[in-house]
Amino acid sequence: MQTRNRFMDDVSQLMTNAMGVAQGARTEAETAMKSLMDRWLADRDFVTREEFDAVRAMAQKAREENEALKARIAALEEGASGKS
Repeated sequence: MQTRNRFMDDVSQLMTNAMGVAQGARTEAETAMKSLMDRWLADRDFVTREEFDAVRAMAQKAREENEALKARIAALEEGASGKS
């Protein structure tokens, strides 16, 4: 026959409750830290990843157009010097 130890049941229940409280405190601390970081980042005027990628794509396109124009100018100058 197995008897239940009331003291051990109480300790077990206490530990279960403590773990629940600790988990709740962890979640609350994470939420507070995330909120703090979001406000700090918003105050710093950082760009978003999407904005950065858009500007990078525009710069790449401008570089490509610049190279195409350089090649076109070189071809035109070569043609003009060949006619003289």
